[in-house]
Amino acid sequence: MDQIIIHVDMDAFFASVEIRDNPALRGKPLIIGSLPQERGVVATCSYEARKYGIHSAMNIKEAYRLCPYGVYMHGSYEKYRAVSNQLHEIWNEYAAASEYIALDEAYLDVTDSAGSWERACEFAKAIKRRTMEEQGLTCSVGVAYSKTAAKTASEEKKPDGYFEIPTAENFVNLIIDRDVRVLYTVGAKTAEKLNRAGIRTVRDIRDHSEEILRRFGKQGQWMVQLAFGIDDRKVSPYKPEDAKSISREITFQENVEDFGLLEDVLLLLAISVERRAERIGLYGEGVTLKLTYTDMKSITRSRLIPSTRSAATIYETAVRLLGQVPRKPVRLVGAGIYHLTGENGRQMRIDDLLPEIQQQRQEALTAGLELLGQRYGLDFIGKLDKVFHGDTLYRTIEYMRKHRK
Repeated sequence: MDQIIIHVDMDAFFASVEIRDNPALRGKPLIIGSLPQERGVVATCSYEARKYGIHSAMNIKEAYRLCPYGVYMHGSYEKYRAVSNQLHEIWNEYAAASEYIALDEAYLDVTDSAGSWERACEFAKAIKRRTMEEQGLTCSVGVAYSKTAAKTASEEKKPDGYFEIPTAENFVNLIIDRDVRVLYTVGAKTAEKLNRAGIRTVRDIRDHSEEILRRFGKQGQWMVQLAFGIDDRKVSPYKPEDAKSISREITFQENVEDFGLLEDVLLLLAISVERRAERIGLYGEGVTLKLTYTDMKSITRSRLIPSTRSAATIYETAVRLLGQVPRKPVRLVGAGIYHLTGENGRQMRIDDLLPEIQQQRQEALTAGLELLGQRYGLDFIGKLDKVFHGDTLYRTIEYMRKHRK
């Protein structure tokens, strides 16, 4: 049997969750992300807001210019993650394999679990129905023979849509006269290059396939294959060990010139990285420091280290890297680990053999948090769990920026 894949995409997920939980927001242009007076971007928005031209990743000040009377709010990301987990439980009942692209989007391989096209379509409709009945949210669902076609199908009738693309012929007939950007491998820059060559539609790609192969190489081969409806990629369940890095970064609302504050912030970011690494069972063999200056120039510095996920080690290494960069006003700082390995793949280090070293590092970390608490008048030791809940870390760091002595 050929593949049968369902693509599920929640409709304006974050905004829909907020509207579900607060019906007074229904029908209003709701923008979730930063507030208008803050630095930042739109995370998502309701369909009412999209009518004003607002979209994800738009600068929040541009969004406010387009829609000054919208409702702006920070996201409740822990809540969204919890809802996402509940949705995954529903979707996983139907799939032999699930590939989650984000909290609100997934490919589901139902080839074996459904056994037939008709049964797969029943699964898709059940997913839509149960998502509404059990979570009070709408989703758009596509059923198709391939991943590309399934995603195209889910977008065809958004929001709250349902669409089927059974064969490559059906897919080609649907998209052949559409803009080249209908193919997911074609971004804005690639589309611009194609347009300059007079290639504007999928039909043009098919008609100029040899030229595209010559000019775009491997990417061109993939474009041509998609234009002919060919996509044999499998649904690949995410495994934590597939991640290339674990990091956390913060954008300040005002530029920071005090590198002492940056060191304080790095301590909290290091703890955040440690917690995520512990949660998914990974270690890093390198530490990265990222800075973005006020001129929007970003730099990254890195250093290889013995395998670790210790916040103390991440912090110490990041601070050393910080001492090697130009001291100019900073708008963003981040820290992370890379070259990730699981427990079985990591090499033993001296800390593993000498527990007293681990204890010393933990004591140093606790002392650092106590010093932070004294400096800012905050209880980092007793309320550390709350600091990393939702966007509390962001608010805590902004408080630190305003009150550093």
